[in-house]
This record gives sequence, C-alpha cells and structure tokens, in this order.
Amino acid sequence: MSQFTWTLHGDGKNVAATSAVAPDERLTYPRTIGIGAQHVLAMMGSTLVVPAITGMPASTTLFFSAIGTALFLLITRNRVPSYLGSSFAFIAPLAAAGVSAANGPLDAETIGKGLGGIILAGVLLAIVGVVVNVWGTRWIEVSMPPIVTGSIVALIGLNLAGAAKGMWSASPWTALVTLAAALLAMVVFKGFLGRIAILVGAIIGIIFSAIRGEWTTALDAFGGKTATDVIGAADWFGIPTWNTPRFDDTVLVAFVPVVVILIAENIGHLKSVTTMTGRNMDPETGRALFADGLATTVAGLGGGSGTTTYAENIGVMAATRVYSTLAYWAAAAFALVLALCPKFGALVAVLPQGVLGGLATLLFGLIAILGARIWVEAKVDFKQPVNLVTAAVALIVGTADYTAHMGSMLFNGIALGTIAALVIYHGLSWIARLRGTSEVPATPAFIEGDEK
Repeated sequence: MSQFTWTLHGDGKNVAATSAVAPDERLTYPRTIGIGAQHVLAMMGSTLVVPAITGMPASTTLFFSAIGTALFLLITRNRVPSYLGSSFAFIAPLAAAGVSAANGPLDAETIGKGLGGIILAGVLLAIVGVVVNVWGTRWIEVSMPPIVTGSIVALIGLNLAGAAKGMWSASPWTALVTLAAALLAMVVFKGFLGRIAILVGAIIGIIFSAIRGEWTTALDAFGGKTATDVIGAADWFGIPTWNTPRFDDTVLVAFVPVVVILIAENIGHLKSVTTMTGRNMDPETGRALFADGLATTVAGLGGGSGTTTYAENIGVMAATRVYSTLAYWAAAAFALVLALCPKFGALVAVLPQGVLGGLATLLFGLIAILGARIWVEAKVDFKQPVNLVTAAVALIVGTADYTAHMGSMLFNGIALGTIAALVIYHGLSWIARLRGTSEVPATPAFIEGDEK
C-alpha cells in the first residue's frame, strides 16, 4: 500500500469504544477535516504565544508551523501523527539575542540574529537525527542522563522568570484574570475545552483587557495607534513577512542547549504515540528528530520560530481516538490558510502585555517543572552527591543568568548552566568511580510524554 493512502476505518463515521483510528486509516473526509480543525485550535494558544512574546511575526510563525508539520509527515512516511508548533525553549535564547516584544518593534538585524540561532539549533537536531538513525539512542542516554537533561530543561524555564514578571507588571489584574482563567479551564472543562485551556485563558484575558479599555490605549510601539486601529488597518489576505537570518557568534551559543529539550520532546512524543496506538515508533526516532530539525531550520531561514512536537495535539488524539495522519495534513492546511491572513497576525501582535504575562507565568513554569518531572519519572537518586550538586549549580547559574565572555562570544546563563551540568556530572562521576567514593547508576534518559 502507498504511504500516502489511508484505508477507511469501519464505516468512516464512528469509532467503537474499544478501537481507534490508526495512523494509516481515516474517517470520512468531512470528519477528518473537522478533526484537523480541532488540532489547529489545540495548538494555537501555545504556538502563538511565542511570536507574541518575542515580537516576531505571528503569521510567519504560523506559516512555518504548517510547513514544518507537512515536512514531518513526509519524512516520517506518514507513520507518526504529530503537529509541529512553536517551541517555548527558544524564547530564552531569543531574548538573549534581543528578540523580545518588550523592546518594541524589532529591526531586521535583531530578528536576523535570532533566526541564525534557530537555524543552528535546527541543523544540530537534524544531525542528531542522522546519528540516531545509524547508531540508535543509547549514546544520548549515556551523554545526557536524566539528572543532566532535567537540569537543563528546568534552568531554561527558570531563566525566563524575569521576563514573565516584567509582562505581568504591565497590567497585574489582566495577568491575574488570564492566569486564573487558564488554570480553571484545565479542571472545570472536560474533553476538548480542557485541552485548549491556554487558548481559553487568552480569550478571557483579552475580553477582560478590552473591558478595562486596554485595547483603546495608544501603543507607543505602534506609533501611537490603538490595538483596534492596528487590527483594522491590516489586510484580510497577504503573504507573511520574511526576514533574513544573520549569524552572530555572540548569541549563537545560547541556542545550543535548546537541542537537548527538542530531543527529549520528540522522543517523549514517540513514546506517547506508541502507548496510545500500540505501534512501536522507536524505529522512527531518527527520522522524527531529523524532520523536526529540518522544520526548525526551514523556519529560521524564513523568519519563523523553532518547532517541536505538541502535547496539546496528543490530547486531542487521546480524546477522539483518531490517530490518522491525514487529520494532521488537514491541520497543516488550516494553519496555512490562517497564516495568509495579516489581520489575524495583527491581533496576535497587539495582545496586551498583561495577557501575555498571565500565560507566560504558567507556560514558563511548566518548562521548569518538566525538568523536575524528568527527575521523578527516571527516579533520579538525590542522595548521590554527584546528582545533587549537578542540579544545584546548574539551576542557580541558569536562573540568575550568569554571563561570561570568551573573545567575541557571550555565554549566558542557559549556556553556562548547560556546560555546568555536563561538566560537573561527567567530571565528578569519573572521579567518584575512580576513587570508589560514590556510585551513580545509569537510568533511562527521557520521559514518556512531551511539552513545549
């Protein structure tokens, strides 16, 4: 059978309680298209937070999210259902490069430096994918055990705490309402609405900010125009804005640690899909990593944010029991249509800082907690001094954003924290084994499940 054909599941209309629609199956086309639209809604709240916080064009980010999803499906031979949305892991290094909505309208050079870093991360991830395809994942487990991986993931989230506070301070009440709405949506709503809690929180926050008059306040970043003026002036149809990448060695190094998170997220995604579908996705690991790396590289070449597999869409699959990759092709098509609507991009660009502050407080915190989740699920033994000090030093260096210069290169807290985690763990482990003073057991490197 061709890799690009899907057999009809049952009558194409119903999914029995004890069955599921496999990746190479489909429901009727109208139902498949409808599920594709659900996937777009599920990813939208999180994917669009990245351009809103960084100040990068939302339409461009959405455009490359759609292109990236299509590339992923092609490279994984339609065997892995997945949507590629914006990765939160890129927000911290982008901020280090000066790419932040808090800085007002960004010039092409500033955005270009951020895009250069995104390309670097994408190329490195693609290379990892090729190596995994040849030699498997064991070398990753040895070089980046859970204590190291968890520390790097956690410090990236904590490094963003100051950015979240800054946006929160712009409008504390709006931020509080946004955060409360998102949190309540997670536990009040069942099914699909619960899966899009971030989007629900954003919508309620927008309504609250409009009631407070924040949408009619002059925006210095937009030449004194109000948010409603900016949206009204935008066209309904247009080609997304493109930017040219620039490679600045003073900021490139900050993007390297992001690769660790992207590896963990992709492998975690495959484990989740394996569990839900009963099909072993391990043989697709190399292709999945290469595909996400290529999608991130292509996004950086044109002006979009780096991509990753999305947990929200895992939730949609679990709720509908539809794992058909055809639904993800439909989702990519929907996202592409939205990307060609500048008015939609303008709406994201003028989101009040208070709304972003509420969402950022939650989302950046989730990144940090994901690191702790890696430790818990891998049963990391913190009675071992090597594990304890690896996490302790890396978290402080990353959270406080230590910096160091080496020639023209600037190492920020994320880069230094990552280096600290790797050097301390492997260096002290070697000494401890040599001296017989401590034993650090080997454990699986990654968790089952994924986040941004």
